[in-house]
Amino acid sequence: MFDDNHLNRIKAEIADSFDEELEMQIEEERLDDLIAEGMSGPAAQTLERRVYFRELFRLQHELVKLQDWVQHKKLKVVVLFEGRDSAGKGGAIKRVTQRLNPRICRVVALPAPTERERNQWYFQRYTPHLPSAGEMVLFDRSWYNRAGVERVMGFCTPDELEEFFRSVPEFERMLVRSGIVLIKYWFSISDEEQEFRFRMRIHDPLKQWKLSPMDLESRVHWEDYTKAKEEMLERTHISEAPWWIVEADDKKKARLNCIAHLLAQIPYEDVPKAAVELPDRVRHDDYIRRPPPDEMYVPDVY
Repeated sequence: MFDDNHLNRIKAEIADSFDEELEMQIEEERLDDLIAEGMSGPAAQTLERRVYFRELFRLQHELVKLQDWVQHKKLKVVVLFEGRDSAGKGGAIKRVTQRLNPRICRVVALPAPTERERNQWYFQRYTPHLPSAGEMVLFDRSWYNRAGVERVMGFCTPDELEEFFRSVPEFERMLVRSGIVLIKYWFSISDEEQEFRFRMRIHDPLKQWKLSPMDLESRVHWEDYTKAKEEMLERTHISEAPWWIVEADDKKKARLNCIAHLLAQIPYEDVPKAAVELPDRVRHDDYIRRPPPDEMYVPDVY
């Protein structure tokens, strides 16, 4: 049994584990309200904070169970997150991975291809990142760059684009035949919401790094990206790996809906686990602890 001191420490530890998400959410809401004051009206109404956190933590608990099942059954899971700039892909990915083991569930966010990669088979730079048995891989943008930014910004030729559309269904069918569970999400936001989020990033020094020149250029090409998205969904929505669209104007609802849907795509069960017992520490009479010198310690600023 635990005494009051131990119980208080346990409560503090649990509360601390929630603080990261709480800090992120408060920071987002603070900025939303700040920018809304100078724009068209009040910030959009969304889920009440208590409901959001209750559901988020419940779903994250289920994600841990899914992770255990993936490892137990040696599954190979790939989840693609696509969508317009500022659509909330990164925020959703953070909430998916927040409580998971990074050795089992990892995120792949590749930079722009190198000269060598531009001259490889198009899918070659992505295949080394595919999962082995017992792993989940979340792609923060994927091979669908070719159907989106590369097409709109002229980084690929019409022939290369057409070859992509011919190849990608077969490539994905091959992945599925190999035993990979492939799930594809498109995060959809309105023109007005994207403008709001871009302005939010412009005014926040903590988020300005998220606003790249390519993001700004995407505002000019809104309709071009819309046309590209429509053709991409039409030509790559296959029964083996269908697209799932996440309505993402409301970030909280989008995160919860996406996680709930992801959990529903992979039937999982509780994995039986042996009881964990903490072994007693082994002590040796001849061991003398030698603390490091004082100058090696980080100063106690706080």
